[in-house]
Amino acid sequence: MDWTSLYFKTSNLNVFILGTGEVATRRANKFLDHGANVKLAGNNLSADLEDKGAVLCSTDDVDELVRWCDLVVIASGDEELSDYVSKIARDKLINRADFPQKGDIIVPTSFEIGDVEISIFTNGKSPLMARQLRKKIQSIISREDILEIELQGYARSILKETTEDQKVRRKYLYEIFEDEKINGFIKNNQIDEAKMYIDNLIRGLE
Repeated sequence: MDWTSLYFKTSNLNVFILGTGEVATRRANKFLDHGANVKLAGNNLSADLEDKGAVLCSTDDVDELVRWCDLVVIASGDEELSDYVSKIARDKLINRADFPQKGDIIVPTSFEIGDVEISIFTNGKSPLMARQLRKKIQSIISREDILEIELQGYARSILKETTEDQKVRRKYLYEIFEDEKINGFIKNNQIDEAKMYIDNLIRGLE
């Protein structure tokens, strides 16, 4: 596999999407939800995308749109136009929904549970199985797991202020993770009490 999974910041990223169909709309929603500026070239735009700030443009303006954007998403059934846009966008990041291997960015199946985002990529072999795996993963992540992440983040932020040694911070985080009182607070959804306990525990560890 010649792909590497990465997350990159998309706030204020200029994204041009060729197409306005189902796939193009999904891509647009994803980028808009993460702060990007999105323009689509096609026939029509859903009211939801308009409300989020997406702009509908003509396919006659693709040259200008490619110059404007940082990332090109090709999600059109017009093969000739898709190939043309791909050709003129050679110095841009390209995601090709029609032929992923011809681009240099993949937009995988992803979902969020609390502050956790999970992405699944089958190297283009089976979008169906990506969806099935998503259901399986969603079914095993519990509310307690999400609360544990929140508390670990809280503890980590305090430890960064109080403890310079990374190895020592890791040791404390493991102790907090295995602490029976904290696990009890999590089961009872007592997050404020857990944070207070963690705060006192860390200061006691100093």
